[in-house]
Amino acid sequence: MTHPPLPDEAIVLGAHVDDWRAAVREAGRALVRSGSTASGYADRMIGVIEEFGAYVVIAPGLALAHARPGPDVRREGLSVVTLAEPVPFGHPHNDPVRIVVGLAVANAEEHVARVARLANAFNDSGIVGRMARAETTDEVRSLLGFESAEGAEGAEGSESTERAEGSDGEAEA
Repeated sequence: MTHPPLPDEAIVLGAHVDDWRAAVREAGRALVRSGSTASGYADRMIGVIEEFGAYVVIAPGLALAHARPGPDVRREGLSVVTLAEPVPFGHPHNDPVRIVVGLAVANAEEHVARVARLANAFNDSGIVGRMARAETTDEVRSLLGFESAEGAEGAEGSESTERAEGSDGEAEA
């Protein structure tokens, strides 16, 4: 089982967010930009955390936001959001979160397997810190064991094309 695609549009570096909901929304927007989900998926990811708690914070500094398959999932996909400032999710041991990975899967059979496989990519205790400091989308993909983006020629594909700037409220949903 391979990872879902992780295009540049699905990676946000240095996002400025006010709280965990905004961090999950940022991961949801990246899934939308990549064509994996419709915008309502972010609200479902937030709903899962509100209902079941911060179990999505699977390691110190790392949240794996996801929801069950639904009509808002167009195809499986991943997003990675590094945060300029860590935010608490309410986990007793693994807060605050520095990286939010968004996961969308298209069918229920793959859901648990995908979550487990992605969690295993973070077995190296130093990967969260290295990813939080990543400066390019290719660096993020490399840390996760992905190839560089398809069609990325020269420096254009390896620059941090989705560096988040100050919070102006425009991106909040």
